[in-house]
Amino acid sequence: MEKSGKSNKAVVVGQKKKTMVPSGMKLFLLVLPFLVLVFLFSYYPLNGWRYAFYDYRAPLKLSQCEFVGWKWFKFLFSNSTQVSQLMKVLRNTFAMSALTIVTSFLPVLFAMFLNEIKCKWFKTVVQTLTTLPNFISWVLVYSVAFALFSDSGMVNTLLQNMGITTNVVKFLDSDAHTWIWMLLWGTWKGLGWGSIMYLAAIAGTDQELYEAARVDGAGRFRLMRHITLPALMPTFFVLLMMSVANFLTNGLDQYFVFSNSFNMEHIQVLDLYVYKLGIGSNSIPLATAVGMLKSLISVILFCVVNFVSKKTRGESIM
Repeated sequence: MEKSGKSNKAVVVGQKKKTMVPSGMKLFLLVLPFLVLVFLFSYYPLNGWRYAFYDYRAPLKLSQCEFVGWKWFKFLFSNSTQVSQLMKVLRNTFAMSALTIVTSFLPVLFAMFLNEIKCKWFKTVVQTLTTLPNFISWVLVYSVAFALFSDSGMVNTLLQNMGITTNVVKFLDSDAHTWIWMLLWGTWKGLGWGSIMYLAAIAGTDQELYEAARVDGAGRFRLMRHITLPALMPTFFVLLMMSVANFLTNGLDQYFVFSNSFNMEHIQVLDLYVYKLGIGSNSIPLATAVGMLKSLISVILFCVVNFVSKKTRGESIM
C-alpha cells in the first residue's frame, strides 16, 4: 500500500501544472485579429481627414502645404455651381438608396420560397446559382452586360435578326431608366447573398410551431404567413435600420463601371462624386471634406436609428 501511495505521489509531482487561461482572455484573443483589421482599415484611414484642412497639392508633403482651416467646407456651400452639382449628386444618392430600401423585402420573400423547396438537390442548385453573383466583381458584371446589351451585343443582334427592330437599341449608352437598371443589376448580384441570413433565421425557428400548425390544418401558405414571416421580422428590421443608417453610402464599384458620358446625369452618386473630385479633378482636400460630411451624417443617422430602435423595439442595435 505504501509503495502504491508513493508512486501516485510521484506521478502527481511529475506532472506539469497546466496554466488555465480565463475564458474572457480566450474570447479576446479570438477576436483580436479582427479588431486589428478593423483598426487598420476603418479607423487608421481617418488620419487622412487632415487633408480637408490644408490646401494640399500632390506630390507635396502635408507639412509643405498651407493650412486653410474650414475653407473647403465653406466652398461647398458658397459656390453656386458646386451647390448645384452637389444637389444633383444627392438626388441620385437618395433615389438609389430609397429604391434599395423599398426592395429590401425581396431577400425575405426569396428565402421564404426557397425554404419551401422540398427537393434538396434543386434547392442547393438554386441557392448556389443565386449566391455566386455576389462573389463576381462589378468589372466582370459589366463585361457580361456589355456582351449582352451593347450595340453589337447578343440582345441587339437577336432583335434585329427576328425583325423586331431595325435600329440599335441603346441599353448601356442611354440615360433612360438609369436608376431602374442599376437597381436590377444590384438585385441580381445581391439577392441570393442577402437571403442567407434569413435562411439561417428560418433554420432557427422552432419546428414544433410548424407541427402544431399542420395538426390544426394550416396549409403551406398559412405556415409562411403566420410562422415563417413573423420569425424573420426581427432580422429584417435590424437590417432595414442598418440600411437607413447607411443611406448616403451606395458604393463606388457598380456606378463607376456602368458610368459614361450619356448617363452621368443620373448615375453619379455621392461615392462616385467623391472619387471623381479626388482622383479625376485632383481636388483631394475638397473630396476629403465631402467624405467627412458624409461620414458624420451617417453616424448621426445611425444614432437616430439606434434611438428609434430602442424606443420602439425595446433594444438597440449597437
